[in-house]
Amino acid sequence: MRIVAGIYSSRRLIAPDGISTRPTLDKVREAVFSSLGGSFEGGVCLDLYAGSGAVGLEALSRGMDRVVLVDQSRKAVEIIRKNTQSLKAEDRVQILCMKDTAALKLLQQQGVQMSLVYLDPPYAKQHNEEVIRLLDEYKLLKPGADVVVESAKEDINPEQCGGLTRRHEALYGISRITYYRKVM
Repeated sequence: MRIVAGIYSSRRLIAPDGISTRPTLDKVREAVFSSLGGSFEGGVCLDLYAGSGAVGLEALSRGMDRVVLVDQSRKAVEIIRKNTQSLKAEDRVQILCMKDTAALKLLQQQGVQMSLVYLDPPYAKQHNEEVIRLLDEYKLLKPGADVVVESAKEDINPEQCGGLTRRHEALYGISRITYYRKVM
């Protein structure tokens, strides 16, 4: 696994062992970021089920100012720390080892607003609509922010979710990628 583009392009990342994490493939990450415009001019990215941190670190590489990487697995968080250190990006990365809803509450208390959120929870444990509603309710999204949901290809995602509108979807193997945007 590697960073696809940006200032950390081609840098290798490590992934947690075992089947509890399912890293987003390089080609899927490339397609997602291409759909989002390829690069960013600042902002904060939240990768709520970070695993290795690859998606958030890719966003950082492509121009985000900061990234928040959340995973409830201590093993995954250790891998995220190693990947962040290998890129020498510790000063631009906030790592949280906690459940998704607890992280959202903490970020609300910190007054953080995201330009991009990536949701890729384990397929069997998804509650994406609830998480998107909390992102909106807690005012964690800047106007025009993008929320990208990676789910099983069989999943049907709503047109509207809270104050977000589905822009488009794409299928990659067993995955469905759904793009939402925060209505201004």
